[in-house]
Amino acid sequence: MYKPLAAMLLAAAAAISSPSVRAQPATATLAATETPQGMLAAQIRMQGFACDKPLGAVRDKKRSRPDHAVWVLKCSNATYRVSRAPDMPAKVEPVR
Repeated sequence: MYKPLAAMLLAAAAAISSPSVRAQPATATLAATETPQGMLAAQIRMQGFACDKPLGAVRDKKRSRPDHAVWVLKCSNATYRVSRAPDMPAKVEPVR
């Protein structure tokens, strides 16, 4: 009764600790989205704005304050001013 369970656990442990699994870190796939433009683009997409391909993000130092960051996000299809405060949805304004 316990032999099939032990065999499955042993197989799972061997698969997890194999060199081919460990050779590909999970951070490699996340690195592309963990840039300021990637994170901002993901946030405004969740709020219903279109950003096909984020091209860059520049922090607007003049409008930013402590605990209230303002960014200008340039996407392939539009440019947005994104105001972010902790624990709040972003305020997104299209920029011409």
